[in-house]
Formats: sequence, C-alpha cells, structure tokens
Amino acid sequence: MNFRHYVLPILGLAMLTSCEKQEAHQEPIRPVLSIVAKSSEASTLSLPGTVEARIETQLAFRVLGRVIARNVSVGDLVKKGDVVAAIDPISLELAVRSAQSDLANSQATLANAASSQERQRALAASKSGSQESLDEAVQAYKSAIAGVGKSQASLDKAQEQLGYAKLHAEFDGVVTATSAEVGQVVSAGSSVVTIARPDQRDAVIDIPEASFGKLTVGAPFQVALQLDPTVVAKGVIREVAPEAESLTRTSRTKITLIDPPDAFRIGSVITASATIPSQPFIVLPSSAILLKDDKPNVWLVDTAAAKVSLHPVTLDGPVVDGGSVKVTGGINPGARVVVAGVHKLSDGQAVRIDQGENP
Repeated sequence: MNFRHYVLPILGLAMLTSCEKQEAHQEPIRPVLSIVAKSSEASTLSLPGTVEARIETQLAFRVLGRVIARNVSVGDLVKKGDVVAAIDPISLELAVRSAQSDLANSQATLANAASSQERQRALAASKSGSQESLDEAVQAYKSAIAGVGKSQASLDKAQEQLGYAKLHAEFDGVVTATSAEVGQVVSAGSSVVTIARPDQRDAVIDIPEASFGKLTVGAPFQVALQLDPTVVAKGVIREVAPEAESLTRTSRTKITLIDPPDAFRIGSVITASATIPSQPFIVLPSSAILLKDDKPNVWLVDTAAAKVSLHPVTLDGPVVDGGSVKVTGGINPGARVVVAGVHKLSDGQAVRIDQGENP
C-alpha cells in the first residue's frame, strides 16, 4: 500500500479546516458614512421692518371749531411756529369782547367803591357817619377789587383761547398725516396734522418670542434697505416692548439708527440683522442619533484604530426624522461621527471610513 496516497489528502483537509476557522473568527469591516463635527456658537436673526420717526406729534386744536384753513399736506416741510391750520375765530373774538366789557364794568364798580370808601372815612373822621357804614364801604371796595381780578382773568382766558384758533408747528419737521379738511368741525383734542422729526429715526421691527431674552437694550444691529441692500446703517436697540403681542407672539422693538444715509426715509422698508450669541453646539443630522433606553447616543470613529465607540450626548430639542439636531454636550468639535446605519454597529467594531458632507 502506498502511504503517500493516504497522507496527502488528510493534510489537505486539515489545512482547509484551519483556514475556515480563521475566516470564521475574522470580523467583517463595515463601511460607514461619517462627518467631522463642527461647532456653532452664534446664529443670525434677520427681520423685516420700517423706518419711523422717533418723535411724531399729532397736532390738535384746544377748542371746538370749524376748520377754515389747512396750510400743509403730507410730505411738506414745516418750521417751528408755522401756522399749519386755523379754525373760525368769530365766536372766540366775541368771547374776548364780552370779557373786555365785563372788565370795564368791574373797573367802574371799583372806582365807585373807592369813592364811597373815601367818603365814609371822611364822615367817620368828623363823627358825622357811623362805623357800620364805613365797614360796609370797605367791604364793597374789597369785593370790587376781587371783581376786577376775576374779570381780568376771564379776559386773559378768552384772549388765550382766541390764540388757539391757529395751530402752530411745535418743531421743525415733516408732515406725515392730515386728519381734517377745510369746513370740517373738529372737537378739542382731535388730531388735525401729524408732524415728525426726520433727523431722529428708528428702525421698528417685531422680534419673535423665542428671541426675547437674547436681545436686550443696546444690542447692535445692521439695517439695510430692502430696495437697495447695499445701503446700510448701524443701529442699537433703544426700546423693547415688555409684553408680546397676543396674536403674533412678537415684541415691538425700536432700533436707533446711527447717522443713517438720507435714503433711510420715513416709511422705508428695511431688513434688520443681528448676531445672537448662544451656547456652543454641534449640528448633526438626526440619522446620527441612536436612542438606547430613550437616551441619545452617537457613534464616534477612532480614525487611528478604524473602530467605532458609542458615546452619550445631550441634545437641544427632540429628534425628528429627516431633520437635524443640536448637540450641546458629549462630543467635541473635530470628532468624526457616524451619520448612517447607526443601528447596525457594535461597540469596538472595525469600520472603513466613507466621508460625508457636513450638515
């Protein structure tokens, strides 16, 4: 019998079995899609708004009357003291004349009371008159003095009201609105003309409720015209409404414009932009998050060893399929994160890195 005839097949079978065992213990290398985590520390808020005058005054007559003149229209420039409107002064002039007549009567009464007082004093001094008559004359004189003072005050008031027949501009400005026409009867306090100061302008925007606490008085903004974004001005928040508007949940905010160009006219539509500081975070696609026991984790790639390890993370907000998440803790910028197939990996598994695009 040929011994070699039996030995060679047995050796071949043993070698084949050994190779199969080595292959069975060799762990497969899985390709993974990953990205490098990058930190973001601020976001930009851009909101539409309009340019408004910081000081805008509604001028109104202080007395009831019929408008006989309105000397300005929207867009007109006015100087302090200019007459912008007038009401019919006839009734006011009659009131002045009546007050003048009352004053004349009071003055005549005072003159008579003064003469009567002197006469009674003379009679009392000569023992020809009674003390009672003198006391009455003195009291009448004092009443006459008071009557003159009252009449003078009434005349002053009537003359002052006559001056109210003309409506004057309180400062240099531009007319932004008119609320009355010639022939219209207006009551005291009803707006007739609105004047604004064009030299002091604000950009007015409505800030969403989510950004209330991030923007305070003094925060800087860059403001650009929507019609020509190359025309820009700097500004700072001057005033923030303390409460949000009930329907829109926004807060009216006024931004002081610092030396704005002339193109920033009152009523211009603008876009106000600001950088909002925030806690550093890393944005990842939601596919990078592996929930274990309802707690978020990510797979980090050890590029030197070409292996993955599971790390818990802290998120700002829920995980939404197809969206992105903000990671605020658990990983550092520069770490390589697996963003696909996270349910098919195991801790320490060897991987082949396929680079993806950053979110």
